Amino acid sequence: MSEPLDRLGVLVSPALPDPTEFAVEAERLGYDSVWTNELWWESGVVRLTDIAARTDSIDLGTAILNVYSRSPAVLAMTAATLDRVSDGRFSLGVGTSTEKAVEDLHGMAWDDPNPVRRAHETVELTREFLTGSGRVEYDGESHHAADFPALGRDVPIYHAALGPANRRVVARLCDGWLPHNVPFPALAESFDYIAEHAEEAGRDPEAITVAPYVPSCVAEDADTARQHLREHVAYYVGNGEGYRRAVAKRFPDAADEVAEQWRDGNRPEAAAAVTDEMVAALGVAGTPDDAREQLRTVAEMDVVDRPLVVIPNGAEAHADRTLAALAPERP
Repeated sequence: MSEPLDRLGVLVSPALPDPTEFAVEAERLGYDSVWTNELWWESGVVRLTDIAARTDSIDLGTAILNVYSRSPAVLAMTAATLDRVSDGRFSLGVGTSTEKAVEDLHGMAWDDPNPVRRAHETVELTREFLTGSGRVEYDGESHHAADFPALGRDVPIYHAALGPANRRVVARLCDGWLPHNVPFPALAESFDYIAEHAEEAGRDPEAITVAPYVPSCVAEDADTARQHLREHVAYYVGNGEGYRRAVAKRFPDAADEVAEQWRDGNRPEAAAAVTDEMVAALGVAGTPDDAREQLRTVAEMDVVDRPLVVIPNGAEAHADRTLAALAPERP
């Protein structure tokens, strides 16, 4: 029987002092995979290329690249290239991001067509560009392609879907699911929906890897660690309607209070509105031994295949301690 933490990954934040060195240390500590995100500040692709050049065996992934700022052709070329230079270690993780990022950062229309349709077509066409036979032809609502050859590279594609329609994209098209801000007790039910639609599409649900974000902070003082989790949850619930809805499925009143306080500019009050029950259901926080047991509980869930440790926003000073305390091979 495998150790529950054998397939433990970690997200490498651009806010860390040296993200590449953090990834190198993760490999040394036995982590299964390292993933880069991308919103603003630095390119997740460029960072992951640097990590690929500095590591030997750890799997690499993006969690996530949004489906608006890069065309399917660029995503496919990026995935194929990273997979080649890393000797087959790369997985492509994509998602819709948020309306704020899409419209105010990238200057694109969030609902033309709707985000789920864009995600579906992006994944579908990216896959065709990677593994299709002959010349790729595609005509959708958001994307069109004609008369270009496929790249001949089979790269796993993950999708950070939250709502039911987006989870159907995972069911029909994807190799993996990256749930973010889905309370751990709700993961099994949320995946059951994916499994049902995967079977309807003639796919084996067991072939879909479930890799949830696990915001994690380890500190000598457990209250400090939990406060960082509260601030992290408040940021996401306050900034993204999809995140608020995901949390509100289990904590409706508290999620609404957090979002309202955040929108009103009351950031400390928003964090204070994140309850102890929300912290326990959405992350791992505490002293080294307690946090490790919390993470083990998540990793042992039947629905979870590949938990991804995420350092909360603002908790970078605790990143090295957290990485070491939760590592498959503790130093």
